[in-house]
Amino acid sequence: MAEFGCLYSEVLLTRNAWEKRKFKDLVVRVNKTSDDSTIPSVEFEDIISKQGRLNKDVRLKINSKQGIYFEPQDVLFGKLRPYLQNWLFPSFYGRAVGDFWVLRANSSVLSEYLFVLIQSPRFQIVANISSGTKMPRSDWNTVSNTSFPIPVQSEQRKIWQLFNVLDNLIAATQHKIDALEQIKEKLSQNLFDQSWRFKEYSTPWKENKLKDIVSAYSGGTPSANIRTYYGGHIPFIRSAEIHSSTTALTLTQEGLQNSSAKLVKTGDILYALYGANSGDVDRSKINGAINQAILAMRPSKENDPNFILFQLMRMKDKIVSTYLQGGQGNLSGRLILALNLDMPESTLEQRTIGRLLQLLCELIGVNQSKYSQLELLKKSLLQNLFV
Repeated sequence: MAEFGCLYSEVLLTRNAWEKRKFKDLVVRVNKTSDDSTIPSVEFEDIISKQGRLNKDVRLKINSKQGIYFEPQDVLFGKLRPYLQNWLFPSFYGRAVGDFWVLRANSSVLSEYLFVLIQSPRFQIVANISSGTKMPRSDWNTVSNTSFPIPVQSEQRKIWQLFNVLDNLIAATQHKIDALEQIKEKLSQNLFDQSWRFKEYSTPWKENKLKDIVSAYSGGTPSANIRTYYGGHIPFIRSAEIHSSTTALTLTQEGLQNSSAKLVKTGDILYALYGANSGDVDRSKINGAINQAILAMRPSKENDPNFILFQLMRMKDKIVSTYLQGGQGNLSGRLILALNLDMPESTLEQRTIGRLLQLLCELIGVNQSKYSQLELLKKSLLQNLFV
């Protein structure tokens, strides 16, 4: 981050007047095609949207499709559905297979700056003035005749260096998140099937019905026709909000008392029964009230809520595939409470496993927050530098 701060300062200090130039005066649109299978092919599915990075080693693909021939430092821009933001700055020779523009910078602009320019909001707005409705494509005549701000090349280079450092930070953060998710998945698998045990514990786990180790209830929804039931100080948690610390709706005490809505406390286990996120589970981030689409659970003192939470998370795919056709529909509280969970007899072993996985989740959350902040920073820079 220190390197990023220094580069940002340099960009601000060296900024001179920028010249407006039409896009067609900055680039050559390459149209030469090739079906040479000895050079890599790049398709939309190979690119991480908005990040300009490949999601695989395209040199390992076997593909003889015809595509536009590109060279290192050409810029690939996905013109089909441009809002998907598929772009790439390759360091190798290859074929762009599909609806790509292959752009080659002329002597007035650096290739690196061109790659940053196509990510700017101004370029994106123009590129999304498209033809077609079902399969919209960027219009070359519109884009090529639009003027964009171009600084001197020394400043272009500094801008590229700034965004290159930022993109590397974003990529490294995403890589760390992916690695932590893999660690969490591996730990969950081996801890819950008892392949791995902490050395203090050797007693076999016992199978328990979920209903025997928690107290559980669902809520209800106050009438939407009575305005005095809403707008109070009680957060009204719906199934899509079980992971959130805020809610779109709040209830009054009157609304709570005149409905089947039920109160929950921070830390209670919330299980989504209805809606697109059926099967999702989390611990409540807030005190609030729930509706009928949520099953609230409060474990007995002998059982650890985090351990139960991660057990239910691990079982989600099986539950959804077994009880929901096509992953859509509703689950019942009775069905969830009838689930069998393997549990250590030792509360301390439960807590050790639950706390370990919770710490991993918190670490993932910290890095996800960092990733979001870096993305916002990049968005802000793109908006404010290219004016």
